[in-house]
Amino acid sequence: MARARQLTARGHPGHRPPVSQSEDPGRAQWARPHSDVNRGLRRGAWYRVLALTPKDVVVDVNHNALTVPREGVEIVTTPPQRWSVVARPPDAVRVPLDWGDWYALCPTCRNRTPIKGHYSTLRCPRCTGLFQIAWDETEPL
Repeated sequence: MARARQLTARGHPGHRPPVSQSEDPGRAQWARPHSDVNRGLRRGAWYRVLALTPKDVVVDVNHNALTVPREGVEIVTTPPQRWSVVARPPDAVRVPLDWGDWYALCPTCRNRTPIKGHYSTLRCPRCTGLFQIAWDETEPL
């Protein structure tokens, strides 16, 4: 029988910020960092929201709770179903130079993949999911 992992905020064992009373606690939410935010989250990746406070959002990052400022993320109530297109940031780490100026992030497994061309769909080499590419959400370089 598998043991469930307990999620705790990084640096605060057992700490759980209170959920804002204005939020619907029964409705799942996802958050992704804005393109100019570097807070330990993969740019363009969607994370399940664990809790919301007036100033912060707590997201699940590999079974660890991470608290980030709320103004630095986009929050949605519909599970993401399209590849996020990310402009290569100047401080990119572990993103090969030959990928060029853009790469995509899988909405399911957060795998980064180079984009060569302007396709409408892309299959993830890691999870094999086939998803549309969210070209309409890209920001100019």
